[in-house]
Amino acid sequence: MKLYKIAKGILLEYNDSAYIIDDEWDSLINRDDLAAYLQLISEETTAISAEVKNEYLSDRILPPIGSQEVWAAGVTYLKSRDARMEESETSGGASLYDKVYDAPRPELFFKAIAQRVAGHHTEVYIRKDSEWNVPEPELTLFINSKGIIQGYTIGNDMSSRSIEGENALYLPQAKIYEKSAALGPCLLVTSTPIATESGIKMIIKRKGDTVYQDATTVSRIKRSFTELVGYLYSECDFPVGSFLMTGTCLVPPPTFTLQQDDVVEITIDGIGTLVNTIGLNPKHK
Repeated sequence: MKLYKIAKGILLEYNDSAYIIDDEWDSLINRDDLAAYLQLISEETTAISAEVKNEYLSDRILPPIGSQEVWAAGVTYLKSRDARMEESETSGGASLYDKVYDAPRPELFFKAIAQRVAGHHTEVYIRKDSEWNVPEPELTLFINSKGIIQGYTIGNDMSSRSIEGENALYLPQAKIYEKSAALGPCLLVTSTPIATESGIKMIIKRKGDTVYQDATTVSRIKRSFTELVGYLYSECDFPVGSFLMTGTCLVPPPTFTLQQDDVVEITIDGIGTLVNTIGLNPKHK
């Protein structure tokens, strides 16, 4: 089942039917056994027509986040490790990424507060002071306040590779800025973990032409989701839950950098496609 946060409220899509939920987003998604609760709603609520559903979804779809924080895991895929090592070779920091890939403790870092998160069909930004910018497609977990994974969405962890590559201590500047993260288009809620064979695909278009395209599967991740969640929640409390990007598995080549007006399409099986246009913070235009 899929939960959409839309301008007119909350829409539940389940078994080819759709329902409007009159609830507050944070309290809705942070409950225990969210899948069972949504199934109960579908049984007790009158479905809306296909026409009304399409009308709602053609309106602005908001990112599926309320007041949660967004965190991210790094170097959880071999391809990510290799890319980080390559970008940091001249700074002498390549060994850091090699070590953390095999270390017991994962790399976790704060990514965004909700107001900095972009949604479906909106802009994400590249930094004006970086000459090498890329999107990073990531399966993203929603974890409730008790540390239980309740749902999944698509994340775009925008990254300034030139800044991070210059010095590993610059990671916050490379990762945290206005509209440096996107989530959407919905929250997939399931009673069982998402299938490891789920595909992840990214296409980048420039003036209508595809300039990058690649795909992989969730199964390529080195660490389990429960392991990542365990480290994140071991010393942090999240009263309304949190979102955790689980790491990137698709990395454009070093010769590629994003340009303004590029379009990034990230698809994950079972969830859908998140589409974002590349922009610049208006203060720099």
